[in-house]
Amino acid sequence: MNASYKNNYKKFFRQAYLVFAGMFFAFPFIIDAVAASRPQGNFLFNKNLADTTTPIKGKDTSRPAGKDSNLLGKRDSATLAGDSTSLSQSTDSSGVDTLYIPKISKDTLDAPVSYKAKDSIVLLVPDKRFYLYGAATTKYKTIDLSAEKMNFDQETGILEATNAKDTAGKLFGGPVMNDGGQSFESDTLKYNFTSQKAKIYHTKSQYGEGYIHSQQTKKAADNTIFGFRNGYTTCNLDTPHFSFRAKKIKVIPDKLVISGPANLEIEGIPTPLFIPFAIFPITQGQRSGILPPQYVVNQQKGIGLENGGYYIGLGEHFDLTMRGDVYSYGSWSLTASPTYRKRYKYSGGLNLSFANTRFGDPAIKSEFSTSKDFRVTWNHSMDSKARPGVNFGAAVNFGTSSYNRYNVYDYSTRVNNNIGSSITFSKNWQGKPYNLSVGLNHTQNLSTRDVSVSFPDATFTVNTIFPFQPKELVGTPKWYQKIGISYNTMLRNQANFKDSLFLKPQMFDAMQTGMQHNIPISFSIPILKTLTLSPSINYTESWFTKKFNRTWNPNKFNPQTDTLGAIDTSYTAGFYAARSVSTGVSLSTALYGMYAFKKTSKIKAIRHVMRPTISASFSPDLSKGYYHYLQYNKEGDKSLVSDFDGAIVSVPSPGSFGGISFGLDNNLEMKVFSKKDTSGNHEKKVKLLDGFGLNTNYNLLADSFKLSPFSWYARTNLFDKVNISASGNIDPYQVDNRGHRLDKYVWQAGKLSLGRLTNASLTLSTSFQSKDKKSKAKQQTIDSIENAQTSDAAFQAQQRQLQMVRNNPGEYVDFDIPWRLDLSYSLSYTNTVLVDSGGYVRRLTQYVSFNGDFSLTPKWKIGMNSGFDFTNMQIAYTNMYISRDLHCWQMSINLVPFGTFRQFSITINPKAGILRDLRINRSRQFMDL
Repeated sequence: MNASYKNNYKKFFRQAYLVFAGMFFAFPFIIDAVAASRPQGNFLFNKNLADTTTPIKGKDTSRPAGKDSNLLGKRDSATLAGDSTSLSQSTDSSGVDTLYIPKISKDTLDAPVSYKAKDSIVLLVPDKRFYLYGAATTKYKTIDLSAEKMNFDQETGILEATNAKDTAGKLFGGPVMNDGGQSFESDTLKYNFTSQKAKIYHTKSQYGEGYIHSQQTKKAADNTIFGFRNGYTTCNLDTPHFSFRAKKIKVIPDKLVISGPANLEIEGIPTPLFIPFAIFPITQGQRSGILPPQYVVNQQKGIGLENGGYYIGLGEHFDLTMRGDVYSYGSWSLTASPTYRKRYKYSGGLNLSFANTRFGDPAIKSEFSTSKDFRVTWNHSMDSKARPGVNFGAAVNFGTSSYNRYNVYDYSTRVNNNIGSSITFSKNWQGKPYNLSVGLNHTQNLSTRDVSVSFPDATFTVNTIFPFQPKELVGTPKWYQKIGISYNTMLRNQANFKDSLFLKPQMFDAMQTGMQHNIPISFSIPILKTLTLSPSINYTESWFTKKFNRTWNPNKFNPQTDTLGAIDTSYTAGFYAARSVSTGVSLSTALYGMYAFKKTSKIKAIRHVMRPTISASFSPDLSKGYYHYLQYNKEGDKSLVSDFDGAIVSVPSPGSFGGISFGLDNNLEMKVFSKKDTSGNHEKKVKLLDGFGLNTNYNLLADSFKLSPFSWYARTNLFDKVNISASGNIDPYQVDNRGHRLDKYVWQAGKLSLGRLTNASLTLSTSFQSKDKKSKAKQQTIDSIENAQTSDAAFQAQQRQLQMVRNNPGEYVDFDIPWRLDLSYSLSYTNTVLVDSGGYVRRLTQYVSFNGDFSLTPKWKIGMNSGFDFTNMQIAYTNMYISRDLHCWQMSINLVPFGTFRQFSITINPKAGILRDLRINRSRQFMDL
């Protein structure tokens, strides 16, 4: 090869090499630019690929650069004639639009499908299949689907999701499908995107408080569910403790779960309980419906059905519940319970009950009797934000005296002989010192059948005002600027009668009306920086509409003594007034004393605080016109009585008073060394006595017995656990051999004593319990459930369950507290002198009570409350109970072994509210034992 040929050969290869290298390095950039101009399909796919059509001639109506609508599968707007964005009326020189217009397949999905997988995604183009592996998820419209493995067939539009096995052969990653609030857990799921139907195998789905386990489930396009070989339960375990087994079940979303014949299974074992069909409501919100009764056996009333009725939902603000009881011996009762509410305004409820109870055999008139009773309860509360400054509330409980005896089985209700009602309207004027309260009050003694009703019962008050104080106070106020005046008035109209006289003329004849006004004026002046001087003037005036006339009638029969001689009482209607005035001045201060211990002592110091108060007061006698002496026996003994004794407003005391009152209050504390204290001195305050003191007064104007009895008190809380309080009265005067008081002090007889203890009381109480380790977490969970505003069915079911626990606390037990014990002790002492005999009657009563429970295991709890009366040496009311947490069920056994109202009951019931009427209850009252 010659030299020129070799040179040309080298030049050729050099140029070819450069061209090849340039193409090699430029190729990735060209590919990247071409790929960037095309839409990506990593996370979106349609069921079928779109077909491309041949280019269409037309005007170039291309719009400015933006999002290509071809990504959404829509026709390009460039083919529309007359587009305002066209560049000119002439045709393009190419004669063809440069944009491709895809033709959309008729069976393409109407929304995109997004998908992802943790491990890998495989696309087989020839087979038109997608495969997703590892925590795969797919989202289409409202459907969220997750599973370990998925595959999608574009030809049929069917997505199949399955679980997988780990190295130990355990299944995991089962399909979970959520669609519009419905949740399905299964091991295999097939979903057709075209028909929007699904077929699910071995599924578990939740509807409100209930769960449905199905061997096979079909989901229709309208979300209706059809199940084959099903079990309905409220147990949330994969293998539930109980279920209603039915071959076919139909679920209408947000309405009902309907099944054919069903059999109750417990722990997988069929029971003899069959039902021809079952309907489980899953509707959210208010719906009317039947309230199933409860079967009971009562020895007194016979076989019966209790608490059956009907619920009527009348909208957001009103509903009505009607319940009834019926028994085989002829007894029955009806109760209507309407409730009303308006958010941020008011809420309330009314209970109207009527009962007809039959006793004995109607064929034997001497043993047969009936009792017709009624009871009315009403409660109303008003939101404080509805009308600031105005409040209206009601708590009414009224009925016949025998209603609780024959129709209520709760012990505390049966032994309570007093019931009462209150309806109150109150108003205070914002920025002004005026307050008004008007109410109706009712008290009733079920034992004596005495009733007292007062209406109106009104009070009007003017808070303390300072008339001599300027609007803008500058510097130290003058003494007269501290003078404060207030005003209080009370109006009461009251009638006392027997319950059989309700709304009869005798009730209105017994009605009394009274009004009382009170005007106090006071101010305080500091003296010597440590004393406070407080002068005061008080004026009281009482108005009456009746004046009682009482005279001794020697010929009138007295049923109490079974002899002749009694007091005749009549009244004269009119307007009468009684007045009283009192003035006084008080002086108070505080004295501190401290005793410090050595630095090495664990007790650092003891501090004693004394707060003495001394006051002088005077009130003239303005009562001579309405006090007189009345003979009350044949011997001619008389007593001073008022013309207004028995009136509904207080009567001024007779005579004048001018005396001195004295009071002393004490407080005792100590400081001790504490390792737990985080401050530098490591000291802790401990209260030894929260308060103890003495009060009395001395009447300078009285003829005799000028010194009143001493009243004393003491209270403390030891170790923040034991509450102790005591009080009593001491009579400072001597008593002769016949039991008459002498105007001589006890200490004048040489005794070192304040006097004779006439009465005293002592109470001790304490409470112990183990710590609830879950208390904070439980409270946070309860708060989150209560405050949640959601339409989620599960959350609303939890809210209903929480409300049921609050309304029926006796049916639920807190198993998270291992043990609890409450103890109380009370002692009462009275020392009464028998006049004319000189003897003493000393009575000491003691009573101890306890209430506690403890957990044998985390699921078993035993509790008891009882007491012992040391005076009568007998056991008080005793109630024992055993509770067992059965996960989705709860069992309780209650026993009252002693007393008049002894009884025994056992109840087994599901915890879920939807099955609260499915309970096994057996009870026997005291008359059955």
